[in-house]
Amino acid sequence: MKKIILSVVMIAVCSAVIPAISACLSGDTVSVPEKSSSDVIIKEYIFDETNIPEISDEPYKVLDISSGQVLDVSVRDYVIGAVCAEMPASFEPEALKAQAVTAHTYAERQRITEKENPSSELCGADFSNDTSKYQGYFTDSQIKHYFGDNYDEYYKKISSAVDEVLPYILTFNEEPAIAAFHSMSSGKTESAENAWGTPVEYLIPVDSSYDTSAPRYMEEVSIDKAFLKNCLETSFEGITLGDNMTEWVIPAEISDSGTVLTVRSGDMTVTGNDIRTALGLRSADFEVEYTDDKAIFTTKGFGHGVGMSQYGANAMASEGKTWREILEHYYTGCSISKVSVN
Repeated sequence: MKKIILSVVMIAVCSAVIPAISACLSGDTVSVPEKSSSDVIIKEYIFDETNIPEISDEPYKVLDISSGQVLDVSVRDYVIGAVCAEMPASFEPEALKAQAVTAHTYAERQRITEKENPSSELCGADFSNDTSKYQGYFTDSQIKHYFGDNYDEYYKKISSAVDEVLPYILTFNEEPAIAAFHSMSSGKTESAENAWGTPVEYLIPVDSSYDTSAPRYMEEVSIDKAFLKNCLETSFEGITLGDNMTEWVIPAEISDSGTVLTVRSGDMTVTGNDIRTALGLRSADFEVEYTDDKAIFTTKGFGHGVGMSQYGANAMASEGKTWREILEHYYTGCSISKVSVN
């Protein structure tokens, strides 16, 4: 029996928690001792190469929401298109490789899920390119348009990164894990339980302090009283706000990672994610101050905060960490499994 040494990494959100998590996957991700990103320890395990998930080598079927056509896309082309859509091409090669593994993992898990429980809206496809529901994906023509004059340079960089890791996906209990990731955390990633209400044993907070130096890590948004009132009343049916604006959004419970878990809003209690969605904030890690006629929200990070931080991954790569080390840091608990691809 042939055996290979593989690092243990971790990622995943059960599909019951978030039926159509867009990978957020973007921008739109659990009790293991926390480690700083500067002292990642790669654990070595013997992995039986003959005992890997049964992965189809057929092309993915992608519903193009603009044309309504179901496209047959090779695994390689899909992963390249997903990385182009989800991570800046200027990022370090090792970060791009980590993103490629999560993109491939997400696609494999979604294909299996769709075969077991088909969605009529997908018309027989495995997923669509609707980023509000699924992982982002660019066709080659979209990549050319997106990169413009930098197409040759960036496509070569991303395709080279994808080719190096294409045989690998992340697994948990011998099944493809759902690959949750986000743009940047508040400095510490969030648990699936706090972000989505259901605990997932392998999605726990880890240090991601690199994120505090990321562009637009902290952002201030000023919302005038009338607009705030309209957003809240539109989002929360039957809410009574009263005349005192300072009682319209009061963070009540906050996680150790900084996520606002519950908010007192008028006569209702809602979640921080509810407020984030209602007001279009960059994250649910926020503080609010009031002036006479405005509410000023200060957010940290961007995205749901679960799983791999893309900016954190890039910072780790810039310091010499490999894609395996990046994934091990953010997804402690899963295996890196080698599969056959077309």
